[in-house]
Amino acid sequence: MTAIVSNIGKYSRIGQFIRLTKPNVVSLIVFTAVIGMFLATPGMVPLSLLLYATTGIALVAGSAAAINCLVEQKIDAAMARTRARPLPRGEITSLQTLVFATLTGGMGLWLLDQKVNSLTMWLTLLTFIGYAIIYTILLKPVTPQNIVIGGASGAMPPVLGWAAVTGSVSGNALLLFLIIFAWTPPHFWSLALYRRKEYEKVGMPMLPVTHGEHYTRIHVLFYTLMLTAVSLLPYAARMSHLFYLLVALTLDLVFVRYAVLLVRSYSDILARKTFRYSIVYLALIFAALLIDHYLYR
Repeated sequence: MTAIVSNIGKYSRIGQFIRLTKPNVVSLIVFTAVIGMFLATPGMVPLSLLLYATTGIALVAGSAAAINCLVEQKIDAAMARTRARPLPRGEITSLQTLVFATLTGGMGLWLLDQKVNSLTMWLTLLTFIGYAIIYTILLKPVTPQNIVIGGASGAMPPVLGWAAVTGSVSGNALLLFLIIFAWTPPHFWSLALYRRKEYEKVGMPMLPVTHGEHYTRIHVLFYTLMLTAVSLLPYAARMSHLFYLLVALTLDLVFVRYAVLLVRSYSDILARKTFRYSIVYLALIFAALLIDHYLYR
């Protein structure tokens, strides 16, 4: 799917706008939101609700990503990881990006309000504000704790999915929130470690730049241990069963091993592997929750 989007992006204007939405990131957001929908009900989610909620959340998430690209286009142009995005390359203008983000975000919120429920719409709007404004504009340029504070927005998708099905937010939905919230710092800081020179070049106060590599590696380990504890809460709260527990413990042990190695014998290659594993970790732990949910139904 990523390859298809990449190829489209090279040859068409539509593809350039799709790239603004950061489809790799949005796909993980939508995935956890959909898992939240299925975990919210003992049966199956009605197909129409599933489609409307998924589409609405995806559109608003894509809109927030486009705003992020708009705000950070000068920074993106100076970083190897992001300089090929449409705005730094001049393929799309700032005005076009703003119009695109407004239309997609507005359409997504309308779908959620009209076809899902108002609670989901308002929570999704707050998530948009948290990411596109509070995190991107206010926190990211000024504090190395931007990931920790801003992580609340990134942790919302399963809560949005839960609210879409039930019209409410329960304690179990908040457990899903906590998993992503605890996962976010080791995920992003492992990326920041091997990209530290780029962040330093553009003046972005990421933790490795402001406090050094060793301090950051210790914090990656600390938050990974916190994540391990948090990931076991669904089992402790009887939201899940033995299958999830075994999968979670296995995934946690691998993540902790990576974090320990980062402290003991750091290399950029290891940090890159840790970052990539963190993505696999989140996808698999939510998949395990879904399988467990229906395995013991």
